[in-house]
Amino acid sequence: MGKYILGRLLRWVPTILTILLLVYALAYFGAGDPIKLIFLRAPGDVVYDEERIEAMREEAGLDRPFLVQFGDYLGHLVKGDFGNSIESGRPVGKIIKKAFPVTLKIGLTATLILTVFGVFFGVVAALNHNKWLDNVIMAFTLAIWGIPVFVSGPLLMIFLVSFLGLSEIPYGWDGLFSPKVIIPLITLSLTPMALVIRQARAAVLEVLSEDFIRTAKSKGIPQYLIVIRYIMRPVLTPVFSQIGLIIINMLNNAVLIETVFGLPGLGRLTVKSVTSSDYPIIMAIVFIGGTVVMTVNLLIDLVYPLLDPRALSKQEAK
Repeated sequence: MGKYILGRLLRWVPTILTILLLVYALAYFGAGDPIKLIFLRAPGDVVYDEERIEAMREEAGLDRPFLVQFGDYLGHLVKGDFGNSIESGRPVGKIIKKAFPVTLKIGLTATLILTVFGVFFGVVAALNHNKWLDNVIMAFTLAIWGIPVFVSGPLLMIFLVSFLGLSEIPYGWDGLFSPKVIIPLITLSLTPMALVIRQARAAVLEVLSEDFIRTAKSKGIPQYLIVIRYIMRPVLTPVFSQIGLIIINMLNNAVLIETVFGLPGLGRLTVKSVTSSDYPIIMAIVFIGGTVVMTVNLLIDLVYPLLDPRALSKQEAK
C-alpha cells in the first residue's frame, strides 16, 4: 500500500506541470494582452499611451519570452507565492483565500445532498423494480441528467420564486444557511445526482439477485434490516468510486452557477479573470482545482479497499 501511495503522489508533479503549462500557454498566446485590455476598459478620459503600456508590461514581466515567464512563475509557486493580480495588483493568495471558502462550502454541501438523495432514490427504485415508482424515479433521473444547469437554474427560480413564492431572488452571498443558497445548491446537485441514482439502483439490483439476500428474506428478516445490513455497503462502493467524476462535474458547473447567482467563489472569479486575462489568478485557480481533483481521487483509492477488500488484493498484486 505504501508503494502504491508513493507512486500516486509522484504522478502529481508531472500532471500538475502539464496542466499548468497548457493553461499558461493558452492564456499567453490566446487571451490577449492584459495591459492593453486594462486601457481598453478604462474610462474615456484615459489616454491610450503605447510607451506607458510597454512600461507597465515590463514592470509586470510580460515582455519576457514565454518559457522565461513560465519558469519564473513555477519558481514563485514552489515558495507558495501565487504572484500579484495584473488587474488589481493585489496578492493572488489573498484573493483566492476570500473566494475559496465560498466554493468549498457550497461544493461540500451539494455533494452531501446529492449523495444522500441519490442513494435513497436509487435504493427505492431498485426495491420497486419495474413498478410505477421505479419508472417515475428513472424518468426523473433522465430529465435532470439531460437538462443543463443554465436551464435548470432559471426554471427553479421561476417555479420557486415567481410561481410558489417560497424564496427570495437568490442573488449574492449571506452565508451557507441563507435562503439565497437553496436554489444554487439544488441546481448544483441535480445533474450529478442522476449519476448516483443510476449507480445505486444498478448496485441494488445486482445484490438482490444474490443467494444471501434470498436466504435473509426466507428467514423473515424485515426488508429495512436487509437494506441496512446487506445492501448499503455494496451500494456505496460504486457510488463512492464516482465521487471524483462528480467533483469535476461540480467544479465545471460552479463557474456558471456562481456567476448567475452572484456567489463570490472561485467560479465567478474564474470568469472575471479569464475576461481580463489575469494570468496569475487563472493559474492559481487551475492549480487549486487540479490539486483538489487529484487529492479526492487519491483518497478514493485509499478508502475504496475498506468498502471492497478485493480491491486491496488487486493493488498489492500490482
